[in-house]
Amino acid sequence: MAGHHLVLGTLTDYLSGELLEDTHDERYRQKISRLLVEEKEYHKSDIISRYRLVLQAGSRKAAISLDFLIALLNRKCMLIKYAPGSLVTRRRPTIAISRLVSRFQIPIVVVTNGMDAEIVNGSTGDVIGNGLNTIPSRDHLLKIRKTHQWNKISRDRAEMESRIAFAYEVDDRCPCDDSICRISE
Repeated sequence: MAGHHLVLGTLTDYLSGELLEDTHDERYRQKISRLLVEEKEYHKSDIISRYRLVLQAGSRKAAISLDFLIALLNRKCMLIKYAPGSLVTRRRPTIAISRLVSRFQIPIVVVTNGMDAEIVNGSTGDVIGNGLNTIPSRDHLLKIRKTHQWNKISRDRAEMESRIAFAYEVDDRCPCDDSICRISE
C-alpha cells in the first residue's frame, strides 16, 4: 500500500497516457475523465489534471493535487474535486480552493465521490445541480463563461480561503498520507 491506498497494479491514464497506480480512487478519477470527454464533449486539452496548488496557513505551507481544472479560452472555468464519502463535507474546502486557482473566482465547482456530484456556483456557494449528469457540458460551460462576472479575488480573501483549505486538506491528514506534500511546518 502507498500511503492510505490499496494499490491494485497499474493503469493507463485516460487523459495523458501515463502509467499510474491502480487504486479505487484512481478508477473513479478515470471514470470522471471519460465522462468529461466522451459525454460532456470536453477536449482533453481543456482538462488540467493533477494540478499542484500550494496552500498556506501562517508560516505553514503544503502542496496538494487537484483532480481536474477545466480551462476554456485561457480561463479556468470549472474545478472538479474527487474525494470518497460525503459530498457535503467536501463542499466548503473545494469552494475555498476554487478561490485560489486563479486571480478570479471561477464559475463552477464540482464536488464528487465518483458516484454522485454536487455542482456549486463558485461565487455564491449555492448548490445548483446534483448528480454526475448535471456536470455542465463544454457548450454549456462556454455559455456560463460568457455571462460570468469574473470578480477578482482580493489578497485578504485568498489568504483566508487558503487557511480554510489548509485546515480541511492538510491539518486532518495523517503524516504518512502521501497525497499531500508538507513544505514547511
